[in-house]
Amino acid sequence: MHVQAIDIKSKNINDMIQKVQKGLPVRSFEKLGKKLGVSDTLLSRILNIPMRTLTRRKHQGRLNAEESEKVLRIAKLYDKALDVFEDEGATEKWLKEPARGLGGDIPLEYARTELGAREVEKLLSRIEYGVFPG
Repeated sequence: MHVQAIDIKSKNINDMIQKVQKGLPVRSFEKLGKKLGVSDTLLSRILNIPMRTLTRRKHQGRLNAEESEKVLRIAKLYDKALDVFEDEGATEKWLKEPARGLGGDIPLEYARTELGAREVEKLLSRIEYGVFPG
């Protein structure tokens, strides 16, 4: 298993779970922000990680398990969108612009919760198979 957006590799799902429970490195957050083309401030808002907490984590070097799970959720969404659009620029653009399939909401904003992320994932699958326009 490889999460391209944050360059985290695991042998299997159990290994990934252990990495999340241990806490992903803060650089995962930073890599994700670069892939998405968003500031730390915006990404922290999307992930619901206060900037003060993020500053503390940068000194510690690791996110906690809950924060790691949030980073992983958005990173996997980025990877799915990249599979669908096959272009980093198109992926970044789609994730940050209103999507008809989400009632005009912005996919990154919609994915602030696990439930929302699943809906964005479903929309990406429909786009991938030509069932619904983005």
